Amino acid sequence: MRILFITIFILLSPFFFYSPVLSQSFNYKVEIEPMQIPNLAGLQAYAFGQDNGKWLLVGGRLDGLHQRQPFAAFDVAGNNNNLIVVDPQTKQIWSMGLTSLSTALQEQLSSTNTEFHQSGDTLFVIGGYGYNVATASRKTFPNLTAINIPDVIDAVINNSSITAHFKQITDTEFAVTGGHLKKIGNVYYLLGGNKFDGNYNPMGGGSYTQVYTDAVRRFTINNNNGALSISHLSPFTDAANMHRRDYNAVPQVYPNEDLGVTMFSGVFQQNADLPFLNCVNVESNSFTVNNSFQQYYNHYHCAVLPLYSAANNIMHNIFFGGIAQYYDDNGTMVQDDNVPFVKTIARVTRNSTGVMTEYLLPQEMPDYLGAGSEFIPIKSIPHYENEVLKLDEFSNDTTLVGYIFGGISSTDRNIFFTNTGNQSDASNTIFKVKIIKTPVGISQINKQSIGSLQMQMYPNPTEGDFKVKYNLKELSPVRITITSIDGRLIEEINLNNSVLGENIYQGNINSENSASTYIISIETSYEKSSQKVIIKK
Repeated sequence: MRILFITIFILLSPFFFYSPVLSQSFNYKVEIEPMQIPNLAGLQAYAFGQDNGKWLLVGGRLDGLHQRQPFAAFDVAGNNNNLIVVDPQTKQIWSMGLTSLSTALQEQLSSTNTEFHQSGDTLFVIGGYGYNVATASRKTFPNLTAINIPDVIDAVINNSSITAHFKQITDTEFAVTGGHLKKIGNVYYLLGGNKFDGNYNPMGGGSYTQVYTDAVRRFTINNNNGALSISHLSPFTDAANMHRRDYNAVPQVYPNEDLGVTMFSGVFQQNADLPFLNCVNVESNSFTVNNSFQQYYNHYHCAVLPLYSAANNIMHNIFFGGIAQYYDDNGTMVQDDNVPFVKTIARVTRNSTGVMTEYLLPQEMPDYLGAGSEFIPIKSIPHYENEVLKLDEFSNDTTLVGYIFGGISSTDRNIFFTNTGNQSDASNTIFKVKIIKTPVGISQINKQSIGSLQMQMYPNPTEGDFKVKYNLKELSPVRITITSIDGRLIEEINLNNSVLGENIYQGNINSENSASTYIISIETSYEKSSQKVIIKK
């Protein structure tokens, strides 16, 4: 039987290097409270804008995880062909079809995984993957569309014409899906994503072409006097680290108080069908890759709440559910390379010196929820121009900061290989998100996120041969031990020639039984990390 998961124990050695980041606290509780609005359909991977407390929802999917069969994946029956207006206060909804718009607008605005950003009263929507009538196939649309949010909301509510409230231009640079659109100052940033043309096929082949942007494309938008035009600026490119899609790009306030964006996790690494664990910090005129931080939870696009404390110069990012390679099981981190749905709520904090650390919150999503959902902030909450909330200005003990809506709701962790369309759906639940002040922090630090060893072992399960990759931030003797699951020492290896940075040790375990489990540990003078290895026969 194939073993589908690997359990990692992160152990604290007496020699573990102390960092001030370990002592920092987040003295707040995060509470999510579900609410329902009658007749509101489920939706995932959509775009949204808002005005005067009402939401405008555009595009996305009405179904759950896409099926594996090419004829069934991204079925047009699952397209959202309506503009949906939601008032979460009065629990009212209104909707209007797209049929009065041009074919080009209808196709893009009913597509999934668009990139979008609200600037003032305008919602800009870029790209998206959906059905194209002209080719009788699916494609990534090369369009930028500007939507007047207040006018469209008013037209939908009053059942009047919407045609005058949309503008669209075509540019091949905008044929992107699964990325993000953000704004820093007056410049727009199209971060990551890919161009996917053709019909989905899990085995690859000739049914589609796929090209990652490997870049952050920058441009300005002129939306004055009835015209819509753009001016391209030089992009940021990094084929190794920007080769990601379906991830979280979160607005930030950096330690120097500059505004920017961090690209968290996402898929896929160029050399492995696994999520990225590092992140990319994007500022107005530059970017930096942070390999000293590793994010183990919440790898796919999900709702994220950004909070900044100016008094402490600390940036917090709270991720709600979704899909990830790792999850917690009663205090033990579990690695599942099938990258399952998770219930995890986790926080990534950047301190005043730029050190980033991941924390596990005691709260969880009530089910396998969150992939393709959005956090919709309440506009009256004090915030920076990039919508990072000002944590120090929360005057009440409990503050309602916004809502989480939609995303995929799955019946189990791993459904991809058995998915017939009935194992998941698009969630129609709205969650109120509240921040509650507490006397002390209650999050649990994920020491692996800042542990310098960054231990990785492969393959696992194995028939005996294995490799362990580890990183040294300072020279030290290295001891590798292999023990049985009941603690019996099998082998001890002392390595005195390890170098600074990445090292690889290659070994072999001859299992005495048909299948066995062992624990491999790496210990330096300042840190220790251990991992289970499963021997299969």
